[in-house]
Amino acid sequence: MDRKVIIIPTYNEKENIEKIIRAVFSLEGRYHVLVIEDGSPDGTGSIVRKLQEEFPDRLFMIERAGKQGLGTAYITGFKWAVAHEYDYIFEMDADFSHNPEDVPRLYAACAEEGADLAIGSRYCNGISVINWPIGRVIMSYFASVFVRKVLAVDIFDSTAGFKCYKRKVLETIDLDNIRMKGYGFQIEMKYTAYRLGFKIKEVPIIFVDRKEGSSKMSSSIFGEAFWGVIGMRFRKFKGRKN
Repeated sequence: MDRKVIIIPTYNEKENIEKIIRAVFSLEGRYHVLVIEDGSPDGTGSIVRKLQEEFPDRLFMIERAGKQGLGTAYITGFKWAVAHEYDYIFEMDADFSHNPEDVPRLYAACAEEGADLAIGSRYCNGISVINWPIGRVIMSYFASVFVRKVLAVDIFDSTAGFKCYKRKVLETIDLDNIRMKGYGFQIEMKYTAYRLGFKIKEVPIIFVDRKEGSSKMSSSIFGEAFWGVIGMRFRKFKGRKN
């Protein structure tokens, strides 16, 4: 059986973390979960530690000293997952904006349909976002349009954070050379995979804004992404292996 792990970064997710873990473990296919916990003062880490007693072989956690950025959280998780020889490695938010029931669809896109990277896409079939303010929808949608035009890459949802990688993609990308730390990280990882020749497939999903807890989005995240995309346009990309 393929070994599959879902990486979930957390900061102050006490309202959601137990529910999202149990939802993942209820899926068919025996998924594992790795939580990257950035020192949440609300006790998120304590909740995960308690759940580890119930799921000692499926639930893992790396605790870090404070908020260090979404990108560094995922890179920490990627390195752990590759070292532990997982075949398929997922990214997913803790807040149910990504529906756990869509996880098997991303897996199937890679395991059965030939993709190396599957993206849970909000924009490949129009706009599929629920409960976001209209201003945020417009900003997110046109950010992806901007990326598609500047980088000449045929990805409709370049900022998506719901993904499945085959292990070989993360083994090939030089993770230490990924520069962006915030949501621009999502763009950089997709573009790097594209430039290295991996097959990317977008799987349509419906994105629902969180019901509990607070968003970690800030204006500085968009600034980093804008200038990062401009910089990527002129960079050369090399993998660690071929």
